[in-house]
Formats: sequence, C-alpha cells, structure tokens
Amino acid sequence: MTFQDQPLFIAATLCVAVFFGIWLTRFPWGRTVGTPIWVILICAFFANVGLIPSAMEGHPIYDGVFVYLAPLGIFIALLEVDLRSLKDAGIPILLMFGIGTVGTVVGVAVSWFLVQPEAAIGELAGAVAGMYTGTYIGGSINFNAVALSYAVNENGPLFAATTVVDNLIGTPWIIATLILPRYLQKLFPRKKLQSAQSTPKSAGVEVISMSSLASMLALGFLAMVISGIVAEYFPQVPEIITLTTIALILAQFPAVKQLHGKQTLGFFMIMIFLGVIGTLCDISALSGVGELAGTLILFVGLLVLIHGLFVFGIGALLKMDWDVIAVASQANVGGNTTAIAAAESLNRPDLLIPGVLVGSLGNALGTYIGFLVAGAF
Repeated sequence: MTFQDQPLFIAATLCVAVFFGIWLTRFPWGRTVGTPIWVILICAFFANVGLIPSAMEGHPIYDGVFVYLAPLGIFIALLEVDLRSLKDAGIPILLMFGIGTVGTVVGVAVSWFLVQPEAAIGELAGAVAGMYTGTYIGGSINFNAVALSYAVNENGPLFAATTVVDNLIGTPWIIATLILPRYLQKLFPRKKLQSAQSTPKSAGVEVISMSSLASMLALGFLAMVISGIVAEYFPQVPEIITLTTIALILAQFPAVKQLHGKQTLGFFMIMIFLGVIGTLCDISALSGVGELAGTLILFVGLLVLIHGLFVFGIGALLKMDWDVIAVASQANVGGNTTAIAAAESLNRPDLLIPGVLVGSLGNALGTYIGFLVAGAF
C-alpha cells in the first residue's frame, strides 16, 4: 500500500482541504467563491494529480464518510432547525422541485432527440436514459435501481462510462448551484423567505464546549443506530427519514437548543463529505471508457443544462428565492445529502428539513419515472 492509499493520509488530506477552503475565504476573491466550492475544487485537484485516490476507486475512508460521517453531520446540522422552516419553505421548495423534475424529463427527451445516443450505446440506450432520468430526479439510488433492473451493471464498460460521466457532470452542477444564487441575488434581487429573514446568523467564532460535543455526538450515534434498526424492520422507510425525524423532534427541546457548536461541527462534517464528492470528478477515468464517453458527456451535459435552465428560468419568472431554487435543484440532481449540503453551505438552515423532504420524494419518484423513460425509449 502506497502512502497515498493509507487511510490516515487520506483523512489528513481531506482536513487540509477544508482548512485551506476556509483560509482562502479570508481574501475578497476567495470569499466570492466560498468555502464549499474551494473544498470541492481542492479535493478534485488532489485526486486528479494522484495525491489521493478517487472515491470512484473505493476506499474505506470514503466509505466511512458516506456511511457514517455524512449522516452524522446531517443530523447535527438539523439540530438547529426551527419547525417554522416547514411552514415557510415547504410549499415553495416543493413547487421548484416539481419544476426541476419536469425539467429533467424534458432535458432527457431533448438530449435523446439531438444527440441520438442509441447509435453509440446500442440496445441499452433506453435503459441509460432511464438511469440518468432517475438520478437527476432524486439521486444515485434511482440510477442504480434502473441499472440493476436492465442489467446495465453487467456490461462493465458501459456501466463504468455512465458512472464516470454522471460524476463529472454532477459535481460541477453542485458548484454551480452554490455560485448562482449569490450572483443572481445581486443582479435580480429576490425577497428571502420569512424563515430565512428570522434565522439568526452566527457571529464570530462558535465555541464548542466538551459537554456540548459529547452530547451532540452521543445523540447522533444513537439516532443513527435507531435509524438502522427501523430500516431493518421497515425497509420501505429510508434511514435518512428516521434520522431527520429524530433530529427534528430533538431540535425543539430547550436543552438541545442550548448546545453550542452545532453549526461548526455539522458544517465541518458536511465539508468533508463535499471533499469526497470532489474526488469523484476524476478526469483521468475518461480514458478508460473510450469514445463512448464523448456521447455520454454531450447527452448528460445537455440534459443538466436544460434542467438548470428550466428550474432557474421558471423560478425567475415566479420571482422565487434563489436559494430555494438551488436547494430544490440539488435535491433533484444529488438527492438528500447534497440538498442538505447546499442548504448549509448557503447559510440557510431553514431549508434543511424541506431539502430532506423533497430529496426523499425524489428517491421515491425518480425510480418510477426512470423506468417509464427507459420503457418509452
């Protein structure tokens, strides 16, 4: 095992990326980009120069981030959510999520007509279209569900190509949804939701006491255990729903509200998760999938572009809060976790719970719509 593959080295590198992502925001030009985007870009650079492996190659550290650290960070971040966010943000984000879903389906249809991917992909082209429909409505769960049903995963080169392109297009869109709201708000100001206006902004450095740290971690670990047990007995209930419900209930107790450091600790864990997402943007992986990559990049790139124009364009006509549009789009393209990461990165805790809810809705709808598209094409 080389030192680049050692778990401790990878963990240290991810933390270094977060450190420099924060440090760069000390400068005006760095603050314009923002910590989350810097972390993604730094880790993408590290992965592409070979300093650390890509998450596409699989590694215990990355598995640990996806299975344990990201859910724990989500839980801790949700502990600062006020129930008013559901009342104020629920309907708007649901509307934008629906518009984004329609935009994805329209994008697939237009891309199919213009790119004609069946010439390069062959008889499984319809299945691939269904996979991308599912994943850009509710995340990678839907992608894999359609792939398994049509046995696309048994076609090694094709499945590898679709996965690589999904990551290469999806990661830049995460960056775009974090950048666009800031600039669009300057160019075309939109009124923030009432819950956002009343959300207190943390000032200065948030102090974390040892008792608060112990309490948050204990609550998080126990909630993850309970979520896993519930999923065993009720497989139809996603773990993230149980985890969200527990966090939402606990967040209303005064003792939990008094815990210090929820934003700092939750945001740090989410930054580590985004760093791992950055490593998925592995440009060198394209060399292993041949000419097929070009067709897929064009197909998926046009699909996501149309989705973006659809959701941001109609959202602009409706004079919707730009942050709501961005989080709804992330719930479509990345699912629960990236929607929550977007809400936290945009400093919108009022959109955390709505992001989880529409992300879960995407998990439910995406597979069905993906199968419909696969059958139609």
